[in-house]
Amino acid sequence: MASRVSSVSIDKQQLVQNFVHIIGQTQAIDLLVQAVIRQRIAPGYLFVGPAGVGRSLVATAFATMLLKGSDESPANLKRRIQTRNHPDLLWVEPTYLHQGRLLTVVEAQAAGLKRRGRPQVRLEQIRDIARFLGRPPLESDRSVVVIESAELIAEAAANGLLKTLEEPGQATLVLIAPDQQALLPTLISRCQTIPFRRLGPTDLAQVLIQIGHQDVLNHLEVLGLAQGSPGSAIASWQQLQTIPPELLQQISQPISNLRSALELARQIVQTLEPESQLWLLDYLQQNLWQQGHIHGMEQLELARKQLLRYVQPRLVWEITLMNLIKD
Repeated sequence: MASRVSSVSIDKQQLVQNFVHIIGQTQAIDLLVQAVIRQRIAPGYLFVGPAGVGRSLVATAFATMLLKGSDESPANLKRRIQTRNHPDLLWVEPTYLHQGRLLTVVEAQAAGLKRRGRPQVRLEQIRDIARFLGRPPLESDRSVVVIESAELIAEAAANGLLKTLEEPGQATLVLIAPDQQALLPTLISRCQTIPFRRLGPTDLAQVLIQIGHQDVLNHLEVLGLAQGSPGSAIASWQQLQTIPPELLQQISQPISNLRSALELARQIVQTLEPESQLWLLDYLQQNLWQQGHIHGMEQLELARKQLLRYVQPRLVWEITLMNLIKD
């Protein structure tokens, strides 16, 4: 059941100001603003859409809107929400388990840990959510919980989250995921879905310029990989910088013989980290798609699946590149 917001006055223009910096997600923003105006805020929301299009930005702005106090300045509240330093906000990210400690992806990278496998939102984190919501809000009318990458919620954790969504108390939970298929149907049924879309070329360019990444606009291959996601465009641009230009040029050319294929495979594995190798496969697939080379795309997709299953990388690249030798 949707809950009501205790507010003496709700000004739509003031609410919209929370989202003024977000481009291209008018529908999602309007649905959230209207929920507050009508004082019908759902206990659970599912933000669905591709990564890098503003889902977390909208979640931050939504939390700012819900946690607004009567005495605090908007600027100070916004700063506390952005830095996750508000007592009524809990922001949950997938974690790795390392020596009995839960580390986010950023924390694991900072510690120099190279993890195999994907992080998870774990049962212990779901229990933390339950404890967080077990006490009344300290400064606001409600508490807010945001779960990033909800598609990575472990099965036991997902079952534990169901009860919290059924009885959230004075709280609103926001789950962020790429699509509904990634979640249990029982979780989806307890949330209101807010759709996020890929950005068109104009909006994409505006976002990249706004955040100081206008250089990305000069690389059409990166924009092609991004598929309307500013975050993906930036990530692809950063990956491109990790690949030596001579290696990129060499692999972009047709492979003429077995010796060249084996040597190129050796260079790729010795030079690139696993994440960069996966990105390179995407880059090559984009090039082959533009050329209409369907067979080559299938070979690269198979290579991606094998790398994700931790098949020996050099073997994967050798077989893949041999299959791409130009007749």
